[in-house]
Amino acid sequence: MSPQDATADLSFLEWFRDQVQQRGFVSAVAESAKLIWQFLRESMPDRRRQRYGDADYDWDYRVDTTSATVSARNRFLGLLHSPYQPTDPSLFHEMMTKLDIDFSQFVFLDVGSGKGRVLLMAADYPFRKIVGIELLAELHRIAQENVRNYVSDSQRCFVIETVCGDACNFVFPSEPLVLYLFNPLPGPELATLVANLERSLNEEPRPVVVHYQNPLLEQTLSGQKWLLRVAGTHQYSIYVNRQFAETKELVG
Repeated sequence: MSPQDATADLSFLEWFRDQVQQRGFVSAVAESAKLIWQFLRESMPDRRRQRYGDADYDWDYRVDTTSATVSARNRFLGLLHSPYQPTDPSLFHEMMTKLDIDFSQFVFLDVGSGKGRVLLMAADYPFRKIVGIELLAELHRIAQENVRNYVSDSQRCFVIETVCGDACNFVFPSEPLVLYLFNPLPGPELATLVANLERSLNEEPRPVVVHYQNPLLEQTLSGQKWLLRVAGTHQYSIYVNRQFAETKELVG
């Protein structure tokens, strides 16, 4: 077992300890039972068939990015953070075209990159570099294989890196950054990530764009004085750091 696998196996115990501290033992047990019931329900055959519903992208590019083939172990671990769900291509490209920026000046970073579908779709734009960070080692390994196998006539960025680790400990690139979030973290961890990003910007001022899809914890971003929401729908929100917004007309 790799160190990353061992870390993932510990995450349930860590999650349970956090629940006990936050809610008390009885509530933590009840929340655990709710989690297990959700996992069992999602494991039914009809639910698995539903997870194959977005397989067109995989068929077109001969990759494996659907949620249907995620192992039971990693589906359960995903419930502790955010269940793996691949991004819809049309929605992703809609988000990317909302801002008028020079992609070649930016590093694209996907937090909770899973099997790497967003990394592949981001390669349609001429980013300086594309980076994905994923906690679960199995998904990380699949993402690496997908990056190796991906072939597309529309690809414009060929520097794609995948990292297996905890996003809360990740050191942000020092270049201008497009940060992509598909609701990847629970509230406390997302707050830590945002605080780390603010600290990084204070140390090295630079433009940052945050794409937040499925913004269930949007108050974590909207409550930051240094961030400004510049676009969005009920499906996503786009933020930039105010220093950048003051220097450029961003909305396309």
